Amino acid sequence: MTESMENQQILLAARPNGMPTEETFEFREVPIADPKAGEVLVRTLYLSVDPYMRGRMSDAKSYVEPFQVNEVIPGGIVGEVVQSESDHLKVGDKVIGMLGWQKYNTVEATTVRQVDETIAPLSAYLSVLGMTGLTAYFGLLDIGQPKAGETVVVSGAAGAVGMVVGQIAKIKGARVVGIAGSEKKTTFLEQELGFDATINYKTTDNMEQALDEACPNGVDVYFDNVGGPISDAVMNRLNDFARIPVCGAISSYNKTDDDLGPRIQPKLIKSHAMIKGFVVQDYADRFKEGTQDLGKWLSEGRIKYEETIVEGFDNVPQAFLGLFKGENLGKQLVKVSEPSE
Repeated sequence: MTESMENQQILLAARPNGMPTEETFEFREVPIADPKAGEVLVRTLYLSVDPYMRGRMSDAKSYVEPFQVNEVIPGGIVGEVVQSESDHLKVGDKVIGMLGWQKYNTVEATTVRQVDETIAPLSAYLSVLGMTGLTAYFGLLDIGQPKAGETVVVSGAAGAVGMVVGQIAKIKGARVVGIAGSEKKTTFLEQELGFDATINYKTTDNMEQALDEACPNGVDVYFDNVGGPISDAVMNRLNDFARIPVCGAISSYNKTDDDLGPRIQPKLIKSHAMIKGFVVQDYADRFKEGTQDLGKWLSEGRIKYEETIVEGFDNVPQAFLGLFKGENLGKQLVKVSEPSE
């Protein structure tokens, strides 16, 4: 492979105000760089799009540096080594890493990790065995600490994180209530994943009443993926010493005005509840532990996962925008290319 061959990449063209559009992104062609000593050339097989990326498109202060305008957008990628100048990886090895949204990445071999496709499909390393699975694992078990017989409520329950949260809670013996945005999703959660009850927030006229019916014994753990009015309603049903892992707030990511809500401090005081925001990198030194448990439960059939896969690099922006319209069931991925035979 030589530098004369073209590589296609996606850059952040402009910081969005409100909902991103296709104009937020720019496609560009550049030469493919041959790897130097210690480097590998990785061809993208699967590319992950995630809600947190919306926050990084803004330049507001956050837990991680924002994406830079006119630079390639980075994200989770599973790829195949097609050229190697490293002793650690050979041609044909499948790897995962935080790489650029492009068809080819030339990187230091130490910045990617080899994955074993005999254990699980390659795409699973971007979902149940990847960052989303680990987010569910640590957020629920470290912060939520569900106990047998307790009620766990999960918002965004049909997303990549939410569906794993619910299944781990079931493994721990909890009653699990999932909140999602379509009948297809709520049916999947109940019939395929074993959730005890579900609420379709898009067709529910009275969320307070729906929660009362789904949670007759109150709420012990609320895994919050969405924020907004749904979370406001759940806060009114907290039991004493409830735990609230705050993973996301997708309901407000594209708002251009202030996201106002009720004051929750009195509710937290009266219920002795604990609320804690987190990001998965907080647990980086324990990833091996989480991956081992998730892999074990997956092999035992105690955890299932679902993916929504869009085909084609050209469709990466549409796949990303679809996250905010609730189009995905489970992890949203883009399949860019097929692995070599």
